[in-house]
Amino acid sequence: MPTDAAAPSPVTATHCPYCSLQCGMGLRAADGAPGGLDVVPRDFPVNRGALCGKGSSAPALLSRRLRLTEPLIRRADTGRLAPATWEEALALVAARLGSVREEHGADAVGVFGGGGLTNEKAYALGKFARVVLGTSQIDYNGRFCMSSAAAAHQRAFGIDRGLPFPLEDVARTGCVILVGANPAETMPPAVRHLRELRENGGTLIVVDPRRTKTAELADLHLAPRPGTDLALALGLLHLVVAQGRVDEEFMAERTTGWEAARAAVMAHWPELVERITGVPVPQLRAAVGLFCGTPDGMVLTARGAEQHATGTDTVGAWINFCLATGRAGRPLSGYGCLTGQGNGQGGREHGQKADQLPGYRKLTDPAARAHVAGVWGVPPDSLPGPGRSAYELLDALGGEVRGLLVMGSNPVVSAPRAAHVEGRLRALDFLAVADVVLSETAELADVVLPVTQWAEESGTMTNLEGRVLLRRAAVTPPAGVRSDLEILNSLAGLLGREGTAKGFPADPEEVFEELRRASAGGAADYAGISYRRIEAEDGVFWPCPEEGHPGTPRLFLDRFATSDGRARFVEVTHRGPAEETDGAYPVVLTTGRVLAQYQSGAQTRRVPELRAAAPGAFVEMHPLLAARIGVGDGDAVTVTSRRGQATAPARVTSAIRSDTVFMPFHWAGEGRANTVTNPALDPVSKMPEFKACAVRVEPARPPG
Repeated sequence: MPTDAAAPSPVTATHCPYCSLQCGMGLRAADGAPGGLDVVPRDFPVNRGALCGKGSSAPALLSRRLRLTEPLIRRADTGRLAPATWEEALALVAARLGSVREEHGADAVGVFGGGGLTNEKAYALGKFARVVLGTSQIDYNGRFCMSSAAAAHQRAFGIDRGLPFPLEDVARTGCVILVGANPAETMPPAVRHLRELRENGGTLIVVDPRRTKTAELADLHLAPRPGTDLALALGLLHLVVAQGRVDEEFMAERTTGWEAARAAVMAHWPELVERITGVPVPQLRAAVGLFCGTPDGMVLTARGAEQHATGTDTVGAWINFCLATGRAGRPLSGYGCLTGQGNGQGGREHGQKADQLPGYRKLTDPAARAHVAGVWGVPPDSLPGPGRSAYELLDALGGEVRGLLVMGSNPVVSAPRAAHVEGRLRALDFLAVADVVLSETAELADVVLPVTQWAEESGTMTNLEGRVLLRRAAVTPPAGVRSDLEILNSLAGLLGREGTAKGFPADPEEVFEELRRASAGGAADYAGISYRRIEAEDGVFWPCPEEGHPGTPRLFLDRFATSDGRARFVEVTHRGPAEETDGAYPVVLTTGRVLAQYQSGAQTRRVPELRAAAPGAFVEMHPLLAARIGVGDGDAVTVTSRRGQATAPARVTSAIRSDTVFMPFHWAGEGRANTVTNPALDPVSKMPEFKACAVRVEPARPPG
């Protein structure tokens, strides 16, 4: 029957641009909608159509009003950034990076990437650094995300994947211990899996110094002093041994190293752990009873446990706890990490980290170098060795590293000891930044290159489950904007030998096909994954070594990825924070995220509804602390550490320990939490200690 109704616009199936859930969503053209797109629900296992406010408002940033649409160059006559042509901007980047390399050597040029870059961009960026620039100095902001969990994973299991099982398994296990994670604010669609866990009769234990929205869902909330999660894990394992709850059969068949780990654990008796952590012994016993009272269980950690100078050992202790109780390598059981950034998993698998090559290969492994060099068409000995980790690289700027290319990162806000890092960026001979918006880091650049966004380009991401996904382009980018891959292609042509640009195609599928070959045989093997297959299956789990392989949703069910197939216990003992409180700095500062903002806030702070929901920084503190220093809710307070100070309104609540304050890290300016944080590094992962530093808290002095 004829009708005058217009046919509905087609819907592009894609994924959210923010966190590691990579929630499925649909995008449909809509006149008058922010960014020209409406978000429509899409059934996907991780989120089942649900989205948080960040995801539902994501198209707003596509608006020309909120983003960069032309290159900028800092003009010598004014010292200010001004519009330029692409030809002028790219020629200047190539000339300046080339001159730094020629004058000071290849390692005087650095590259700093991001955990939000697609797999294709991360792969191309690592290749560009090592083949075109010839530098070892490449790392990325994912080092600040889950590097401690990655190192502990590798040490215990021989492979690193955030979750060794699909997220939907969480709802079907018997008990979950969630350590240093607040998914109710950081990844809200994941909370349905925790609710279903409890609806199914399972129990939830949350470990956090704050009574967060996630902790309010828990059957048991443990609130340790920040920096003591390692002691807590050791204390729980001590009780497992003392109560005879060790799974001796599992350990004999599938693990090694228990005797040394057990001896270390027995020095952490419950009363000592209570003194260290502040968690009462009855709560410790209750936690062990809940976890061991069911046939299966999981421990999931996040940044609260990992962003410490002891982060690798802390995660190792929780893995020991899982292994000793037989909660690993079995269905509905195991240790997992809730990755933070959208491609925090894939971003480190394919070459952005200072010590890794594509496929999660070690840069120091001759066979790995030979394989990747063969794919790249270069001699293996031409590839540089491992370089500095993220903070070490930033700390070297203006000294041994004189020129820097930044893609998809905002270290002026996100790095620890941020005022120092800002100073190092200013000391560079040359800084180029490729970004969607004029971030605080881009504001310091000599050249700013505007790039395409998630909905304007296609590419793959790997979510927290190890599921490789395909983001699809839904709209045409504005004139004047280019993709990161196009930029690398142009710079390779300008900086490399004749024909070098051919090795850096701008088409993402062509890059992915090369990535498949480079990763083949590696720990993170994508050889059997293709764009066609991802579209057909709505995601494929790695490792997937060949096209006929089904992918691997659940790791370790038959063997662990070690040489002998056994998981490794690691001997660990408690060490406190790198910086203890004292008379001058008597309070512990911990940091984290809030619901309406994401990472450094460079994008979300520009979305009106998100800015309205979370307009600025704050200092969360207990009423006892507020009374002691003489401030009320909303009064401005200054948090001072040995590195600097931050000022923001007090938010007084009994949901935090009285010896602890909390600040979100999304803002620049006087409320920049990372001005205060400690860059002390974990010796294995090189993770900075964001989550615990000694501070004093005082009423803010009026200006002047």
